[in-house]
Parts: sequence; C-alpha cells; structure tokens
Amino acid sequence: MASFLVYYGTGEGQTAKIADRIVVTLRARGHDATGVDTTETPANLTLDEYDAVLVGASIHGGKHQQAVIDFVDANRDELSAKPTAFFQVSMSSATEEGQEQAAGYVEAFLEETDWHPDRIAQFGGALRFSEFGFLKRFMVKQVVKREMPDLDTSQDAKFTDWQAVEDFANDVAAFVEGRLGIPTPDAGSSADQQ
Repeated sequence: MASFLVYYGTGEGQTAKIADRIVVTLRARGHDATGVDTTETPANLTLDEYDAVLVGASIHGGKHQQAVIDFVDANRDELSAKPTAFFQVSMSSATEEGQEQAAGYVEAFLEETDWHPDRIAQFGGALRFSEFGFLKRFMVKQVVKREMPDLDTSQDAKFTDWQAVEDFANDVAAFVEGRLGIPTPDAGSSADQQ
C-alpha cells in the first residue's frame, strides 16, 4: 500500500469533485489517499508522510489558483523526489477546439513552477450557471453562445469524463506501484457515475 496526497485548488467545486473521485479510485486499489483543498490546508502539512503527490488546479480567467502555484513552488524539491502527477480542470478541455489552449495552460503552469510531474491529465469542468451572479452569468453565457452554440444555458452543464478521471487515477497508481515495487491489485471502476 502506498500513501497519496491529492492536493487541489477549486473555484466552483468541480475540481474538488474530481479530486474526490481520484481519492476514491486510489482507495479502491488498496492505497491510503488523502484529499486536501488549498483553502483547508493544515498548518502542519508535510510531504514526508506521503509516497506520492497529485496536484490539481482549475483554470479561471486563464489562470490557475495562486495557492496551487505557491504550494508547488514551496515544495518543488520534495515533489521532485517522489512520484507526482498534475491534473487541470478547464472548460477548454471540454471541447476539441479548446485542447490546444488547455495544453498551453498546463505548459505555462509547469514553466512558471519549474516542476516536472510524472503524469499529466486535463479534464473538462462544469458551468454552474445557477451559482453565478448576474454579471458573471451574462458574460459566461455570451462566451458559451459563441463557443458552444448548442449548449442549453438555462441549466448547469458538466463536461467531466468520469471514466477518464478514474483511468488517470489508476494509471498514476500503477506508475507508483511499479516505482515503489508494490504488487498491482485487481482494480475495477471505483465509483458510480455522477
């Protein structure tokens, strides 16, 4: 069994849901996995107690959460000494046309932090129109009409491929198991679809 830290920043909650699914998938493989939101980071959090670290961030206004960037900057040496992975959540990842832009966000993050994770994934996020204020809802709907003209903006929309999230978690776990010499368990789908 390996111990995993899943450290993430979330803007409107979809990255938290993805981090939770990763934690559930890792636990289903028999590992100890802990999810930590940047806003709830314990003062005594150290990476020493974890065998592997996954870091997740979402994109808002073309930028990742500063708290995630600060975490990677502060822990770069420790991250370099362990198996690591990075996952990004963005609306750009939700469409084929946006994939290049989403990849650019990842590249900019890695360049800014000078971090080289072993695994990287990009997931589509969600649009929670019902939670946006008037101005934000209006602005987002204008962009969506241009980028996704068939999307019904009268209700919330989720673009996360949950199977891809589980596949990523299983891939990271298999990599860590191989690197640490841990026998690979028989893992199946770990959670119901949301």
